[in-house]
Amino acid sequence: MKTTQLLAIGLLSLLLGACASSNSGAVYSRDEARKVQHVRTGVVESVRQVKLEGTKTPIGTAAGAAVGGVAGSSLGKGDGNIVGAVIGAVVGGLAGSAIEEGITRKDALEITVKIDGGALVAIVQEADEQFRAGDKVRLIETGGNTRVSH
Repeated sequence: MKTTQLLAIGLLSLLLGACASSNSGAVYSRDEARKVQHVRTGVVESVRQVKLEGTKTPIGTAAGAAVGGVAGSSLGKGDGNIVGAVIGAVVGGLAGSAIEEGITRKDALEITVKIDGGALVAIVQEADEQFRAGDKVRLIETGGNTRVSH
């Protein structure tokens, strides 16, 4: 039984990792490739550490419910198996959803930039590149998305 549970948890981890998307300034989606990008320049006014919430898809809930149902069905005998499976599925679904959100949560930066010409804008992106007040940066805009780059 433990092997089945470990396999199910491993599968859940792989599924959740595959669902994670990137909000990095260095990662482009396939749709953004070969499209004109508009570039503005400016100076970083401030940088603040923030968090990007994790994903909340049905996959985490379903996988958690499956694992919980299997684990719960091993409790009791007869009707106890059914009750255990139902309770295990509910608890597992809640846990799977919470685990997915926690695993996919990311550190991010809120970067406030004074654009050449005077306007002030703030962009939030993953914290995979360092920015400091006073840095000269480029704002790269495409399809409604803006990223900050050195």
